[in-house]
Amino acid sequence: MKTVWIIGAGKFGFHALKQLSNQHRDWHFVLVDKVKKNLFRTGVPNTTFRYSDGVRFLYDFLEPGTEVFWIIPSLPVHLAWEWCRMKMGSNRLVRSLLLSGINSLLPNPMQGDNKDVYTSNADFFCPENCSEPENICTVTKQPRKQDMFDRLETLKYKDYTPVVLRSRQLGPGIGGYRPAQLFSFLKKAEQYKGSLLLCTACRCHGVITGAKHL
Repeated sequence: MKTVWIIGAGKFGFHALKQLSNQHRDWHFVLVDKVKKNLFRTGVPNTTFRYSDGVRFLYDFLEPGTEVFWIIPSLPVHLAWEWCRMKMGSNRLVRSLLLSGINSLLPNPMQGDNKDVYTSNADFFCPENCSEPENICTVTKQPRKQDMFDRLETLKYKDYTPVVLRSRQLGPGIGGYRPAQLFSFLKKAEQYKGSLLLCTACRCHGVITGAKHL
């Protein structure tokens, strides 16, 4: 049985659980959240509930070789960055504030409350049932712009080095990555020195966190 970790049981996490459990009845889901009422509102079979902070859960239980098929981030934080920071330690990697100059390099940028920068190829709210086709936008029916994960890989911002974790679509409105991808992301963050742009991105959307080595 393939195991999927859904980190965050709010609107998007619950959507992922419902959709994927209907499509893959032989998968086992681990639903993680620090808000108890988010966990026990579902009767989906093959689901284990873990009452825990999502980043802490990932730090405590994800190791090389852990038998997890997909990790689905559904938290209002940049999970990959938070996990890397916890794995490396605050004495090695810290947040670096990205100034407004980065906005001119990105499509439809928006700064989050935690100073992460969000970017999107779309200047509209995407439908929840978007199937993320490879060549066209499901809304405009126009050729897709450059995939966001490719765009961020070549982003030139001051002396920052981009490190990109690609999120792959598992279902309409549902993205995730393999544990091996996350460990590769961590390895690059450890190897590259100086300032980094740590990014998670799918074809259309991305989140960027500035970081620097101490």
